[in-house]
Amino acid sequence: MSTSTSKVEDTKGVSVLLGDPKKAVLKLSIPMIIAMMINSLYALIDGIWVAGLGDTALAAIGFVNPIYLIVMGFPSGIGAGATAVISRYIGARDKKQADNAALHVMLLTVILTIIFTVVILLFLKPILLMFGAGSTINLGLDYGNILFLGSIFIVFSSTAYGVLRAEGNVAKTTYAMLFGAILNIILDPIFIYSLNMGVQGAAIATVISLALVSLLLLYWFKTDTYIKFSLKDFIYDNEITKQILNVGLPAGSEFLIIATLSGSLNLILIMVGGVDAVAVYTAGWRVVMIAMVPPIAIGASIVAVTGANFGANKFKNIDIIHSYGIKIGMVIVIIVAIAIFLLAPYISYLFAYSPESEGLRNVITDFLRVTSLFYLFLPIGISSTSIFQGVGKGLDSLLIVVVRNLILDVLFAYLLAVVLGFGQYGVWWGIVIGNALGSAFAYFWSKYYIRKMEKTREMEKAVIVNESNEFM
Repeated sequence: MSTSTSKVEDTKGVSVLLGDPKKAVLKLSIPMIIAMMINSLYALIDGIWVAGLGDTALAAIGFVNPIYLIVMGFPSGIGAGATAVISRYIGARDKKQADNAALHVMLLTVILTIIFTVVILLFLKPILLMFGAGSTINLGLDYGNILFLGSIFIVFSSTAYGVLRAEGNVAKTTYAMLFGAILNIILDPIFIYSLNMGVQGAAIATVISLALVSLLLLYWFKTDTYIKFSLKDFIYDNEITKQILNVGLPAGSEFLIIATLSGSLNLILIMVGGVDAVAVYTAGWRVVMIAMVPPIAIGASIVAVTGANFGANKFKNIDIIHSYGIKIGMVIVIIVAIAIFLLAPYISYLFAYSPESEGLRNVITDFLRVTSLFYLFLPIGISSTSIFQGVGKGLDSLLIVVVRNLILDVLFAYLLAVVLGFGQYGVWWGIVIGNALGSAFAYFWSKYYIRKMEKTREMEKAVIVNESNEFM
């Protein structure tokens, strides 16, 4: 037995990945939920502090959000590709290739950073105008220019989290995200109000937080992780890059779809309710993003566990992983939905505590209560797309997101808000209905694929047995 193989077997994270599939999903999901919940505080904290500057400032960062989703999304997609590919190598007991794949991820990180920094800073103004920023354009530029100058930290942290998930090391992911969120909580009021920098201060606080998180992650990868970054061992392999991108590009494109969805909804909201409608959506969606964390975290765990079992040829476990992920996700989101529905009037105060924004309080409360129904279908859709990512079928995952988030959500939002005249309330109900139908589509497609994969595997086993019998 080689040293590499022995080390794989002795690694706690790998043992979890290749152990009981239900326990693996649960053990990875709990700290992942905590980690992602902490990470989502970036957006929530920025929103709460910026709300004190008025509804125009809040709407301005709302117009920047779709672009931020793109900048964060493609690295997160590459991180998902890293999770799927590296975990499959770990499942196959090939540590050398797992390390080499991680270095390929870092190469892609550098390339993405250069592209995003140059393109977005050059075209930020026309993009914001295209999304309907209008009178908020200057505040949007103040916030966005600084935020996207820190693209390297956004990109690196997102891809690094994917590598940590691949080795089952969710504890360090949690610590890094917690560290960054605490920094952001401390720095936001200092830069926004004490130094009187407004929305620029919110962006500076976020960039500094992500920069220090990135330094912490680099230190860990050098000293205290299973996957190691050693340039002397790097051997470029087109096949590894292709495997990462097969999942990473579609997964990253999912964020592009979500960003397009956000931009499209902003345009519809401008049509039916003006800047105030965008401000309500911007504030309320930050709460929705936190409520989405549990099913998203479970989905990220499903990618890792599915990839490891796929690499180990344990195909029957994949259906167990899928069903169990949906089950625990549903339990959590039902509790979250009830809590947000009941606490909506108090939560809305966080975004409408100043004289400039207090008029939005009741409408934000209504938004939070309507979108409580949105959460109930998330575990089904997200768990289903995660199965496809885990087995390397990124395009299938992307197509589901296009149908669920772009086609159905925008279609029903426009139909209810504009055609039927329900205004911004129609947009909210359109999101709920579109997500419900899209999640059902994702579920049935994933179940069909899993059954087909199991059947193919059984046929392959039968052929091997027959050939063995004939040889004997």
